Amino acid sequence: MTHPLGSVMLDLEGTTLTAAERQLLKAPAVGGVILFGRNVEDAHQVRKLCGQVRQLRPDVLLAVDQEGGRVQRIKQGLTRLPPMARLGDYYQQDRAAALGLAQDTGWLLGMEMAACGLDISFAPVLDVDSGLNSMIGDRSFGPEAAQVTELGGALVAGLHEAGMAAIGKHFPGHGGVAGDSHLALPVDDRPFETLKQHDLVPFSALAKKLDGVMPAHIVYSAFDKRPAGFSPSWLGMLRQSLGFKGCIFSDDLSMAGAHEAGGPRERAAAALAAGCDMLLVCNDREAALEVVAAVPTPQSVRPGKLRYKRARPDLDALPALSRWRRTHAQLEAMAAHSRSS
Repeated sequence: MTHPLGSVMLDLEGTTLTAAERQLLKAPAVGGVILFGRNVEDAHQVRKLCGQVRQLRPDVLLAVDQEGGRVQRIKQGLTRLPPMARLGDYYQQDRAAALGLAQDTGWLLGMEMAACGLDISFAPVLDVDSGLNSMIGDRSFGPEAAQVTELGGALVAGLHEAGMAAIGKHFPGHGGVAGDSHLALPVDDRPFETLKQHDLVPFSALAKKLDGVMPAHIVYSAFDKRPAGFSPSWLGMLRQSLGFKGCIFSDDLSMAGAHEAGGPRERAAAALAAGCDMLLVCNDREAALEVVAAVPTPQSVRPGKLRYKRARPDLDALPALSRWRRTHAQLEAMAAHSRSS
């Protein structure tokens, strides 16, 4: 039976737990930990750090952003993943081969994350690249909604093969604005029908296959004046119209795009009221402490369902798998080409 988890996912200072963090992790409101580059030396050290966290909190959800390209926190000891746009380029040359590689990529990613002791990577990015947003850019599978849907769906299938949950972001689509929600609150003024026929397509098609969704800190003014992550209308549509049953993660509530909702307590309350199950509060320990003290007793069982439930693969044994060796070689070559071009 899955038990409710605390609704706060927070970050850590370094590569080992501090005494203060050991104390903080015991708080019932803490249900997750997300790792950043500063927490990482190599894959084996990440496995050890995850073990330290699990000794204190066996139930906690351990996460990372390991998309590939610019957003890959663990680089030493794992496959260097190319930006997902490279899979999109491959799709234009050979659709069937690209979809096969996308599924293999999801499987490899899931196996490597599980071997590191993690439960989820916040992937795939399902934003459709419009050429406007440099924060998204080559993180997207491409500029066509159907292509993003197919490649994203293949990567989701691969993650599931490896026993790992798939988290789609940034609902209902971050690709149509120039602004970076880390720095400001972007406003997307396009008509809802345009969003529905373009940005929303991957989320609509994959909603029932995704285990988690992260909404964007963006206002879509034709639909709601509130940012999507604080909007009961957007999150209600995700659940009711699109049939999504999984866990909704807020994007980081410390980002500038979230400040419209007020201080840390107000942001947390607004996200929970809108329908989020788990709140990310990162790179601002004071805000995290304030939210941990303010949020209600754990109520949602959805985050706990995302924990990795299989026997974890051995990091050093992955190269013995022919599928890993084949996919690793393809992705490493694609990543090397991306860095040199």
